[in-house]
Amino acid sequence: MKESKPLRSSSLRRSVLSVPAINLRALEKSRSLDCDAVIFDLEDSVAPEKKEEARENLRRFFAGPPLEGKERIIRINSLSSEFGPADLDLVKEVSPDAVLLPKVDEPQDVTDVGDLLTEADAQEEVRIWAMIETPRGVLNVGAIAEFGHTPGSRLDCLVVGLNDLRKETGVLPQPGRTYLVPWLMQVILAVKAYGLDALDSVFNDFRDGEGFEAECGQGRAMGFAGKMLIHPTQIAAANRHFGPSAEEIAEAQAIISAFADPAARGLNVINANGRMIERLHLVQAEALVHKARLISARKPA
Repeated sequence: MKESKPLRSSSLRRSVLSVPAINLRALEKSRSLDCDAVIFDLEDSVAPEKKEEARENLRRFFAGPPLEGKERIIRINSLSSEFGPADLDLVKEVSPDAVLLPKVDEPQDVTDVGDLLTEADAQEEVRIWAMIETPRGVLNVGAIAEFGHTPGSRLDCLVVGLNDLRKETGVLPQPGRTYLVPWLMQVILAVKAYGLDALDSVFNDFRDGEGFEAECGQGRAMGFAGKMLIHPTQIAAANRHFGPSAEEIAEAQAIISAFADPAARGLNVINANGRMIERLHLVQAEALVHKARLISARKPA
């Protein structure tokens, strides 16, 4: 029997809030929010004439107190644009946890940025996240994710961008995302095959709490690690949906205890309360309990 691979242990990414780098108030507020990560956006949310001001805002922000317990990601403009090279220079200067690349179509888009970071002696801790938001990106998502599995690759996470994908395909923004589900699951298969994370797309109407809750539940059921957010009011629901429930934690702990029993030593399948449990379930249970501990450690004392 082929031994199952341990599941990848990653940072918490239940709630990933996008903050316009031009908005000083939002930048400062991000320090106190209970999201797992913050994307400081230099791309879509910043007008062309405000790009330099936004970069200067981030330069000052990163010189200030660190964000406690949160990943820091800077979304840059495409390197093929007039703004991208200056954005990447800022990334090299301030060393966020990751740089988010827009509209990634193929592995070369990631390779080019990785090479530039390496040539600049950027810290190895600066990871690369990739937006999958074009038809070509979806078609090539397997190859893009596979590149993240190669030695030395900085690729760490894929982020689905449905607004651009809808625009380019004509798929309507309907509840349930019926015609988008196959593409979403294609992204999930790719990241699970190569040990990366994937984040679900933004939900545009932050006033529609019921619709957001439903989409979070759908994203969790699909296997996404979390969701990209556009407003602080969405954080609590994302944390709840993409974090393990008390029932899930209790079940995972029971599976771990069952395999810790000396009678289970050397067995790949055991009977626990009338249910057949394999060692792959043990790996999943250990990953879930580890995630619960990370969440508990993030909570204020």
